[in-house]
Amino acid sequence: MTPIPQAKAVRLGARSVAALVLVSAVGVVAFGWPLLADQGSQLTAHAQDAPWLFAALLPLLVGVVAATIAESGLGAKAVAMLGVLAAVGAGLRPLGAGTAGLEPMFFLMVLAGRVLGPGFGFVLGSVTMFASALLTGGVGPWMPFQMLSMGWVAMGAGLLPGPERLRGRAELALLALYGAAASLAYGTVMNLYGWTLIPGLGSGISFQAGDPLHENLVRFLAYCLATSLGWDLGRAVVTVLLTVAVGPAVLKALRRATRRAAFEAPVAFTSVTAATKTPARQ
Repeated sequence: MTPIPQAKAVRLGARSVAALVLVSAVGVVAFGWPLLADQGSQLTAHAQDAPWLFAALLPLLVGVVAATIAESGLGAKAVAMLGVLAAVGAGLRPLGAGTAGLEPMFFLMVLAGRVLGPGFGFVLGSVTMFASALLTGGVGPWMPFQMLSMGWVAMGAGLLPGPERLRGRAELALLALYGAAASLAYGTVMNLYGWTLIPGLGSGISFQAGDPLHENLVRFLAYCLATSLGWDLGRAVVTVLLTVAVGPAVLKALRRATRRAAFEAPVAFTSVTAATKTPARQ
């Protein structure tokens, strides 16, 4: 039986890929720049101001990425699906956020990214996190970092190998494994954002501006183990359980909706008069 190729709601062209690489590179700098700054650097002296600067910059870059992706084919059908999935994801987040890392939205981002591709996944992750922040009142300088991190999570699911051939239990196992790893990675990356801004946590786990990179990384690992490992593990376990329990049904529904939407079908316009014209009687 010939495998059905995976439909893409968003096709990534050269400019879209370049924009995604650009915003990801800026995000990496935004997360990790304090680790590389010298103790006497002016950047370190203004560490408390930097999040607001990046908070103003990152949404603009995300907007550039979304606009570039839209230029390469984010049509009305894809926008409608994006709105529905973002609304569902934003609604799922408050169900568990704040309770031992129980965040059910992660499994939906992973499955949607898997079915609809990395371009759609990046936009979906960013928009969903933005919508959930508005819904829960979690708007702050950390929000662009959350948007970018969730975009990476959903985009990574779309980059997993074997979308045309790997189905059934093997695919489910791959998605569960990726969901667990992505849940832990998301928490670790967001820890990196907050850890460099909170002084005086303790001599063994605090960020020390200007110290060698390897020493700060050791402190960062200790910080993650001491403060957030339980939360991140809870998120990973919930993601795996939901993927295994309802993943097959959700994947089937998403793929059925994608086939019916026919994102890649060419659109042809015909004249109304030509279509309704009837031949004259002889």
